[in-house]
Amino acid sequence: MSGEWIVVVPVKAFAGAKSRLSPKLDPGHRAALARAFALDAVEAVRGADRVAEVVVVTGETALGHELEALPGVVLVPEPGAAGLAAAIELGISHARHGAGRHLAVMLGDLPALRPAALDAALGAAAGHRRAFVADLEGTGSTLVTALAGTDLQPRFGPDSAAVHRRSGFADLAALGGIDLGLRRDVDTVEALEQALGLGVGPRTAEVVAAFTDDALPRAGRSRLA
Repeated sequence: MSGEWIVVVPVKAFAGAKSRLSPKLDPGHRAALARAFALDAVEAVRGADRVAEVVVVTGETALGHELEALPGVVLVPEPGAAGLAAAIELGISHARHGAGRHLAVMLGDLPALRPAALDAALGAAAGHRRAFVADLEGTGSTLVTALAGTDLQPRFGPDSAAVHRRSGFADLAALGGIDLGLRRDVDTVEALEQALGLGVGPRTAEVVAAFTDDALPRAGRSRLA
């Protein structure tokens, strides 16, 4: 990995994760999916040519051990349940040691992300001091970026796309050329089925393939065939 970007990926605790996937999916299913999403997303980031290092912030010890063994991944343990904003700030603080490199923060629930899609987005982001990618609903954000030497204070959460626009971040999705896999975060069964239609990573595919028909409609699962 010899690119010009450091990408911070915060991974929240799996217990209680993805609550909006209930009641279709039970807590065990949701935790398994959250873990698979994170692993597939980190693997996609690792595969991007423009990425020099992936900084993963998580309190999930077992996941951390698995990721720590991957080349190009730096694990930053999250002390307790500090929350998303605190985890991101912890990752950014670590990433600032990579002087001279651009910085991005990407959410970890993007199972349909491909390395080429991230490379294209980072290439577009290199033309703006700060930029972001809106989710497919157009209200949230999945990726925020800042060029080297530029302060970055992302505001993920409800209506974050509008917040980033007002703060002067370039809207890369509005400018065009952003792959849907980078915009399809997954919080609902409908979003999961959309991600399956785009094509998900191997760990997510394996988890979904094991679901029973009543956990996820066959229409969604059949897209893995």
